[in-house]
Amino acid sequence: MNDIDQKILNYLQSNGRLSIKKLSEALFITAPAVSQRLKKLEENGYIKSYNAHLNLEKLGLKIKAFIQLEVSPDQKPQFYEYIKSIPNIIECDCITGPYSMILQGVFKSTQDLDDLINELHRFGGTSTQIVFSTPIENRGYYLK
Repeated sequence: MNDIDQKILNYLQSNGRLSIKKLSEALFITAPAVSQRLKKLEENGYIKSYNAHLNLEKLGLKIKAFIQLEVSPDQKPQFYEYIKSIPNIIECDCITGPYSMILQGVFKSTQDLDDLINELHRFGGTSTQIVFSTPIENRGYYLK
């Protein structure tokens, strides 16, 4: 990956809808060259997908929470299948420390959050933190 490829990735993280023409103009290279570079970045796994960043509050999902969960190793396959089916969980990470999982979830109400936590107790103990504000949202990782 060279400097131009890094610039392409940075531009796309700011605006995933940038056209090849706009990228071409910003990078001072031809549109076919940009297209070829994008294809290679995708094929080599640098670009996993193109997504819209939704305003979850406008969708009524005003509660964001992090849920730490103890899951024993033998329960992980069952847990992963279960958690994939929960649309309110927007990220699940396997972590070190006293808890083995950390979940990021969004909910319409604290009751919805409480209902999920009660369901999760079948896998193990939990610790939950509700987010008051998000001064820095997921902004990607910008390459230098």
